Amino acid sequence: MVASDSLARVKLSPADAAGGLLLSTASGWNQTLADWQLFIGHGEVTGLKDDAGTLVATAAALPYAGGQGWISMVLVRDDWRRRGLATQLLNDCVRALHARAVTPVLDATPDGAEVYRRIGFVEGFALARWQGQGVAGPTADARVRDAGPADADAIGALDREVTGLDRGFLLRDVLARPGTQALTLHDGTGFVLARGGVRAVQVGPLVAGNEDDALALLQAVMARVRGPVFLDVPDRWGRLAVWLQSHGFAPQRPFVRMALTAPGARLHAQAHDRQFVLAGPEFG
Repeated sequence: MVASDSLARVKLSPADAAGGLLLSTASGWNQTLADWQLFIGHGEVTGLKDDAGTLVATAAALPYAGGQGWISMVLVRDDWRRRGLATQLLNDCVRALHARAVTPVLDATPDGAEVYRRIGFVEGFALARWQGQGVAGPTADARVRDAGPADADAIGALDREVTGLDRGFLLRDVLARPGTQALTLHDGTGFVLARGGVRAVQVGPLVAGNEDDALALLQAVMARVRGPVFLDVPDRWGRLAVWLQSHGFAPQRPFVRMALTAPGARLHAQAHDRQFVLAGPEFG
């Protein structure tokens, strides 16, 4: 009998969101109960439960209209690690996304990238998670205005134009959460969101037409948040990195965008020309 034979494989329901949160929080991750509810409500989350009915491992597949789906929340409780559970659940996610005819995509740490590369994932662009504190300061900028749920359609349309994916359900969910900070450019060419997390405020996504406007949005949202802040920035945006470093931020860990594409194909990354901060490794 292999170790996993004593575990029950289940598709997570809304009642399992709290158990998923316990796993991610124990691993030091930043996801909230609202995040888990979104994964379960809009994606396919597979879990393994022990004899007591406690979740010991999870993985989530979150498909987006537009041909890609995100794999995330690959978690295994400490006492069940190194038994192949993560690989089993990752394969479940790949099958679930392939069944919907979408390409599996994920953001991998360097160690994870080695594993994913062996099973066929190819590398796209590099990014880094930056960590720091909210930057108190003036917020006046003629280009920037407050946004909210009423702006969801316009924000979703711009995000779709830039990423090639329809993530409207995600953006509407974040905009409706208490405490979310949302700003847009008056000319409709950019926006930024900042949502609460278990460990820190998560800034992103941030979309803009150029790096000047991206910096204006970043400065404005940073002036509104307090305490620890995380944001995931593609390495290509050097001016954003300089600004973050000058305000006390530092890279916490590197990631690489990877996709399970057809043999010989490359991960299509043109959509990121106007995406300056990502929504997070769990959402893309």
